[in-house]
Order: sequence, then C-alpha cells, then structure tokens
Amino acid sequence: MQIGRRAARCSSSATTRSNAVENMKPCKSHSPTIDGLVCGGEPLNLDDLLSSFPARKIQILELLHHFGPLNSPMLPIFVYGGASTGKTSVTLQILRHLNRPFVYSSCRTCYSARILFESILNQLLLHTKNEANGYLSIKRCEKPSDFVNMIREALVDAMNNLKGRPGKSKLGESAGRANGRMIYLVFDNLELIQEWDKNSNLLPFLFNLYDVLKMPDIGLIFISSYSPDAYYTNMGYLDPIPLYFPDYTEDDIRQVFLRNQANPKLYSCFFDVVLRPFCRVTRRLDELSTAFSSLFKKYCEPLSDPMVAPNEEMKRRLFGHVQSHIAPALNEVFQVASQPSLEANRETQGRGSIKRPGSCGNLDEMEFHMSTSGKYLLISAFLASRNPATLDASLFDPKGDSDSRKRKRKASGKSLENKEIAEQDLLMKGPGTFPLERLLAIFQCITSVAEGFLEEEKQGDDLSRVEAGSILPMSDVLLQLSSLCNANFIIKGGSCPLEGTTRYHSTVSEELALKVARSLKFPLSKYLYR
Repeated sequence: MQIGRRAARCSSSATTRSNAVENMKPCKSHSPTIDGLVCGGEPLNLDDLLSSFPARKIQILELLHHFGPLNSPMLPIFVYGGASTGKTSVTLQILRHLNRPFVYSSCRTCYSARILFESILNQLLLHTKNEANGYLSIKRCEKPSDFVNMIREALVDAMNNLKGRPGKSKLGESAGRANGRMIYLVFDNLELIQEWDKNSNLLPFLFNLYDVLKMPDIGLIFISSYSPDAYYTNMGYLDPIPLYFPDYTEDDIRQVFLRNQANPKLYSCFFDVVLRPFCRVTRRLDELSTAFSSLFKKYCEPLSDPMVAPNEEMKRRLFGHVQSHIAPALNEVFQVASQPSLEANRETQGRGSIKRPGSCGNLDEMEFHMSTSGKYLLISAFLASRNPATLDASLFDPKGDSDSRKRKRKASGKSLENKEIAEQDLLMKGPGTFPLERLLAIFQCITSVAEGFLEEEKQGDDLSRVEAGSILPMSDVLLQLSSLCNANFIIKGGSCPLEGTTRYHSTVSEELALKVARSLKFPLSKYLYR
C-alpha cells in the first residue's frame, strides 16, 4: 500500500537510503486516502530538518525558497550532484516538513517507460497492487501520449480531493495531513533512463511535461547524479532550475558521522586516524559508513568501557591496534556498495544453481559473454580513458623495468603533494577521450604483455594463449570496436578540430573493468594510474 511505502521511504531518508520501502507490508486496516501522498511520521520543524543534514543548510533553504508559500506555483527543479550527497533524502524530508502531497518514482525500480508511467498513475489514483486485483496496475500505459491524458485526469481528481481543505491544520492534526492543493512529481535516478531508453525520447518528454500539461498546481522535481549538460538536446523545452549538491568535505563528513554517536570524543579520535586516508579514496557516505562500522569495532576492541574518554596514551594504543586493518579496508572500499546486491543475487539464484565447493561466489563472474579480443579492447579503452596520455610510455614500457626505476628514486614531500593534487583533478574530470591510434597502441601493448603473464603462470592452454601482435587482424579489431560502441561500452565523440580524427571515451566502471581483467588473469591495477 502506498501509505506504508511512503512512510518508510521518508523515515529512512533522514539517515541513509534503505530497502525498507520495498519490504514494508501493506496496511490493510486503512483505506487509501489523499493523505497517503504525504510522508507519515512525526512533524518535522525547520531546526530538526537543518540539524538532520549537516553541511546542507544552503541547499535546504534554496529548495524551500523554490517551493514557496502554500499553493504557490513552482517551475521544474533539477537537483543534481554526486552519489550519496543527500539529494533524495533532503528533497523528501523537505516535503515531509511542509506536509506537501507528492508522488515519488525511482528510475532504478521503474526500469521502463511503462512501469514508470503506471507507478505514477497508481499513486495518484490511490491504487494498491494486491492479490485481489491480480497485482495489476489500475491502467495500462505504454505511450507518452496516453500518459499525458491519463495523468491529467488523475491530477484533476487528486486536486479536487485536496480542494476545500484548510490552508493550515492544527498542530495536532498537521502530521500526515496534506497541506495545499499542489502535487509534486519526484523523478529520482534520472540518469538511468539513458541506459534503458536507448532512443532518448523519454527524457525530453519528461522535461517538457510541465509545458504539455499546463497545470500550475503541479511541480516537477528531477534528481540525478549527472549535471544538466548531460541531458542537453535540440528539442525545445523549459530548462529546469538547477540545484547542485557538492561532495562532502572532510569536515562535513566528520559532522555527519559524529551527529548520532554515543561517545563523540572516542569517535573523534577514531576519525583522526581513518578519515583522511579514506577521503582520498571515496567520499560517499554509504561506502564510508560500511567501512567505518567494522573498523570502529576493531578500534574499540582493547577498551573495556566504550564510553571512556581516551587520553594520549590510550590513543596511541588504539591506533597501534587498528593500524594494520586500515590498508585492507581501503582496498575493499570500492566493493562495499556491491556486496548487498551480490548476496541478493545469490539468494534468488541459489535454488536453481549448483555452487562449486571452495568457490567465492559470483564476484569474478561476468553476466554476459564477450570474446577474448573484445575483453582486451575493453580494457584498452578503459586504460586510455583513465590514464593520462603522457604516461603511456612509462606504463607500457616493453622492457618492464619502469617500476624498478621508480622505486629507486625517493619522492619528496612536494612531489607527493603535486601527485595527489593531479590525481584528484583527474578524478574530478572523469573519463577522458582518446583517438583511435592510441587505443590500438595500448591494445597492442597489453596483448603482448599478456603472453608473458600466461607463460609465467604456465597455463599451457593454446586456445586461451594470446600471441603478441597477432591476436586478431586489424579488420576484426575494428569490428570489435564497432560492437563495443553499439553496446555503449565505448562512446564515439566528435572530431577534434586540431587533430581531425574521431575521439572515443569509455563508459565502463572500474568494477566491471576489474571483472574483465580477472577473467583474463590480466594485472589491470599495475597499469592503472592512481
């Protein structure tokens, strides 16, 4: 039932996103009403809202300014920023604070246009899927033109139900009661539409929905991890108002984690040890929360009383105890977010599959088939996008002695600082572009390197052995490149005006690249610039 799902979603967004929304059981004791479009729970005043989200005061006040007074029209808003920066949580908690009715749809769970349209209509028409109706939607909707007509009718019905209500309820009645006649449509994870809607017709339609409906009592909120530039098209529509959520700084992360700690002094000492090295790797709160949870338990093992205030001697003892566990935790931090989904896949596939004894699960298994040459070409594109072109000569040195030369020279503090700044700049810029000639050169190098590693491991399998310089004819390599471009693993960009050649860039995540490299027994981390 939408009431239970909405209450769970809003309560979980105050801390971290949770799957409790999907696991909540429907409440059969109440019939759905228009108040089901409002977050349940206790009333949330502005002070509690600001204290719940440290370092997000500017964004909260700006969002409140865009929402405006009761029943005031609102232009579409585009909330964007990196992953785990509080975009969804802040938006939903503001709607809870204002008691405004809204419809929330995530493009992660609504993975097609039909599911997205029907999810919105089900919430507006207060329809609940259950056994009695065969778990069917109230209306079948596949086309955008049908969705416009259906949502207009649904919005009119919902607004008629909201009319006649007092502008503001009494204090005891305000919680869970819809205020005003405005209805807000929240589209979360908007960037995923580009993955399951290859024609890219749905995104311009959603951005143009405000002009198509021409209803002042509707507000549209788009939430995305990509900037508005990633959605630019030549189709004319009113650009939504952008609102940026920047990444958390080290001080912001400290405020977030210290907010609900039973012993802030002890946790602050723990943060003095682990915060800086982890922030160099990631600043996502979900990854840091999982990593810090296990590390803090290790940190507190020597203590008999977890509420004690540590002195200098105790700080040194605790640091010596946890120091050896920091490096392994840093190596695992990128796998933190994928562990729950892997375990869920094991549970769903466990009945129909046979586990091999001694196996470590599906961590190294790929979900699709790809030829050996395609895998090497995919790795080549990933390295070309992530590594600066100036380092190709040193990283792919055929003599293999570039690493030994680097170890002989002890880097100074200034050079280490410059390298760290360069790494951060490279990470912020994202995957770079590269010409075809560079891609083929890296492909030639790593296939020749792979032969040496296969000989060292004595595989002896002639079918899987890669011969240097002759893995595939050039025509077949170009055919593999075309296939990867059609599968959106590699994107073909525009031509460089100075070089006059077409440039490419890789869209493959590091997790997938590591999986492909492990399937080939290729040492990807040795050739990846950090």
